[in-house]
Amino acid sequence: MRREPPAPEAGPTAPAAEPGEAELVAQARAGAREAAERLAAESYAKLFAACCRMTGDPDRAADLVQETYRKAWQSLGSFRGDSAFSTWLFRIAFTTHLKQLRRPRLVVALSPEQEAAAPDPGPSPEAEAARRERSERLRSAVAALPDDLRFAIAAHYFCDVPVREIALEEGITPVAVRKRMARAFRQIAAALKEPSR
Repeated sequence: MRREPPAPEAGPTAPAAEPGEAELVAQARAGAREAAERLAAESYAKLFAACCRMTGDPDRAADLVQETYRKAWQSLGSFRGDSAFSTWLFRIAFTTHLKQLRRPRLVVALSPEQEAAAPDPGPSPEAEAARRERSERLRSAVAALPDDLRFAIAAHYFCDVPVREIALEEGITPVAVRKRMARAFRQIAAALKEPSR
């Protein structure tokens, strides 16, 4: 009696390829919640860090991140895909932050109980005041730049967006982005030399 050779054992199946950013965006546009969640998860840390640098305040940064994602999901159809999704998100955060800066804010004083319960920040009040003044002067100098220069500086230094990505987002060459950044540095340096008011 002839025996049949044993069937070959099935090897491990290759894992399905992870969808790329363009595919995730397309799925999110089609209403796939998992794709939107993955895009958010992959971009959140970088976006939050950038918003912290822009605002100088983690609470305001968290609000800015939330508003950025809200606007991004509403206008996902307008994302062209010329630049990275994170660069597009940063553009939304940047624009939203500028609008918030131009809007008057209500300042609410702490009650004596809240003030007493507030944790000690650590450094001396003088050192903290000097640090805040330097940070505020730098933020003010960046905020005073024309929009094109301000975006190049903020995107590259606040959000670590590569020059090539900024060029794609702005529709210009990387050389033009570097020229904008050089002009911005000159204007910031001049602003920082002026005595603070």
